[in-house]
Amino acid sequence: MKVDAERFSWFEVPDDIKQLLILAAEHWQNTEESEKYINQALAKTAESTEVLVAAYRYFFYKNNYHMALQTAIKVIEKIKFTEQLPDNWQQTKQILISRKEEANIRLYLNAYAASGLVLAKLGDIEKAKKISAQVKEVDDKNEFGASIVYNILTRPVEEDE
Repeated sequence: MKVDAERFSWFEVPDDIKQLLILAAEHWQNTEESEKYINQALAKTAESTEVLVAAYRYFFYKNNYHMALQTAIKVIEKIKFTEQLPDNWQQTKQILISRKEEANIRLYLNAYAASGLVLAKLGDIEKAKKISAQVKEVDDKNEFGASIVYNILTRPVEEDE
């Protein structure tokens, strides 16, 4: 099954929202200005998945990890609700494994893996390890980067000689 990446592109938004996202990109060097555009896009879209994804990526690359985490969690929760994913990880894991080629499930895994990376950046190492280990259980091709994060977080500390 071919994944329809275009369907979930952040360009799949109304023109006024697209313009705000373009303005955020054009004003990248001025964080205060670019963030204003991202926040306007978020406010105008009632938190559409496409804009949330653009926002969590924006905040991540701007090193605003608290906002990156907040928006990634919104993506995760939105997809969890839409796809009716259970709260129990073992049940969710089976669904993710069987449906991981579906665009929405891939987006969920991307956002979940990203939340683990952001948590590590914020110093919440135990939660980051848990999330990266869970994504690793589903990600046999290491497409979502969780294995790298997990390996870094669980590497033994080298002793000084």
